[in-house]
Amino acid sequence: MSILGKIFTWWDGATIGTLLWSSRNGEHVGTDAQGNKYYRSKKKTGDGRERRWVIYEGVNDASRVPAEWHGWLHGAFDDVPESHLPPARIWEADYTPNATGTAAAYRPAGALERGGKRAPATGDYEAWSPEA
Repeated sequence: MSILGKIFTWWDGATIGTLLWSSRNGEHVGTDAQGNKYYRSKKKTGDGRERRWVIYEGVNDASRVPAEWHGWLHGAFDDVPESHLPPARIWEADYTPNATGTAAAYRPAGALERGGKRAPATGDYEAWSPEA
């Protein structure tokens, strides 16, 4: 990405200002498997809490935060997630990006993008009527 892109775009990674602010005011605590970097503030807020944030590697999409890091970001536990992770299960699926708004998004039968045709009603539905 060009230098101008890093200055003015926030939707595809952090801007230069965010990177500088994070390096100055934050402490890098970890990186997940997707390359997202997690930070916490060096100073605590007035009520004794610390701020926590993520800088995404690539597109800024909150669905890219794994569950264990989501818990850490929201203060469910204080230690970094690696100390709280159970061993990986064979049935666990890899991350798939949120496809909403893209050509790969789920389109149910009857959606306009699939022709707008749906199966006829089966007769098991009885419409409500205010007179009854």
